[in-house]
Order: sequence, then structure tokens, then C-alpha cells
Amino acid sequence: MPDLDPGALERLRRVRGFVLDMDGTLVLGDRNNRGLRALPGAVDFVRLLVERDVRFCVFTNGTVKTPRECADALQQAGFPVPDDAVLTPATAAAEVFRRRGHRRVMVLGGKGITEPLEEAGIETLPPLRGASADAVFAGWYRQELTFEALEAACFAVFEGATFYSASQSLFFATAEGRTLGTSRAISAVVRDITRTRVTVVGKPSLQALKAAARHLDVPAPELAVVGDDPELEVPMAHKGGSLAVAVHTGIGHAQSFTDLSEDVRPHLDLPDVGVLAGLLSSA
Repeated sequence: MPDLDPGALERLRRVRGFVLDMDGTLVLGDRNNRGLRALPGAVDFVRLLVERDVRFCVFTNGTVKTPRECADALQQAGFPVPDDAVLTPATAAAEVFRRRGHRRVMVLGGKGITEPLEEAGIETLPPLRGASADAVFAGWYRQELTFEALEAACFAVFEGATFYSASQSLFFATAEGRTLGTSRAISAVVRDITRTRVTVVGKPSLQALKAAARHLDVPAPELAVVGDDPELEVPMAHKGGSLAVAVHTGIGHAQSFTDLSEDVRPHLDLPDVGVLAGLLSSA
């Protein structure tokens, strides 16, 4: 581990809240988000935040589970997280849809998306041809994905629906290695056919960071964003002026962040969150 920037360490001491990635940062599971196991030092790190009464949330780009189900899975893996600790792209999407007046949303995804949207008062529609929708939202839609669903999404866009994606990441981290992100694949088809713009509401969008900041009631510049993907958490932190902390336990590794330009380089580049816990303990 290279020498750490004293300025970044001083800023870490002043952080009032943490936005934590889930897969590849705290845990690894299978491609369906099952069988989660804690990564080295992760449980101790979250326990330290709880003991110090430091505000934190877990923001995952996964949409298989509802936020409450994700929290339950983390609790089962040994993490002392509150029931409302987890945010997903559906959390940010609900805020965006309400603000933009989208009342009927066609969803390519399961209850991990539909339940949070419906709780926010937004009507969700399955991807069926002929449905009238204000927006189309693509999330994790793997085994259920059919050509008919893609066709329905394309025609909804042709008829004026705005297209949103939970994530445009190529991969996400699992115990099996890198797994292709389905919302990126769905978006590629819809964009190629319709030439529509794809709006991302999960990480690394500023909308995702703002949703986390509102949830924690901490301004983005006073947050630390911790994650494993060079294309997600670190760029999002920079967009909002947050402290960017990279770990090497998922998509990224020790060389993943070193060649990045300064404007997207992490302020702290660490092997794992266990090391981050040690830095906080000594602060």
C-alpha cells in the first residue's frame, strides 16, 4: 500500500457519513445476489461505524432484492445494519420520477424495483406491447428477459417514454468473478434501436449520491463514498465533492486506480475496508 495523502487522512477524520458499496466492498455472493459472505474486515468496519454513531448507508446498484431484503441479507451475513440502511437505484429513481412527473413506469425487472416505486406512489407496468408509459426503467432482468420484453420497451420509447437504467456498468463483482450487468445489455439494445438517451439513476449518477445524502441528512461534501469499481463509486464521489475511497476486493485491484487522471483518482486507495477501519480507529 502506497503512502497515504495526509490531507485525505485529515479529511477522513472530518467525515460525517459513509456511503458504502455492497458487492465487492462489503460482501460477495452469486450472480443472483444469494449466499453473501462478508469480505475481510467488513463486519468490523460497519461495527465501528455503529459504535461511533457515524451515519452510513449501503448503496448497491443491484435491483434483484428490495432495499429491505438487502438489509436482511447483510444482517444474516453478520452486519449490524439497520433495516433502512440500504438504498438501490429504485430509491433514486423514485425521487427522479416524482420530480419529473412520471406516474406510469414500465419496468424490466422484478420486485426489487416495483415495490420501492409503488411505495412511492408510482404505478409500475410489466413490459407488454401496447402499454402506455411515461418512462421505461431497466434493472436486473436476467432469466425473465425475452425478446417480447425488449420489443415492448422499444415501442414504449418510440411512443414517447423516457428511458432509464439502473446501471451502465459492464460488470459487477460476484464470488464467481465478473458478471455481465443486465441493465447495460438491455440499454444497449433499446438505445441502438430507438436512438434514445439512456439516463442512469444508480451509481455513478449524481442523483444516486444526492439520494444517499438526503437519506443520511449529511451534505455530499461531508460524505465518504467507498467502493471497488473504478467506474462507479470514485467518479460519483468526485461529482458530488465527497471523499472517494477505493478498495481492491471486487472489480478493482491494486493497479486499477493508479493510472487514472487526478480528477477521477481516489483520495484513499486501500486493500480493503478492514484497512479503512484501522485508519478510522487511529483517527
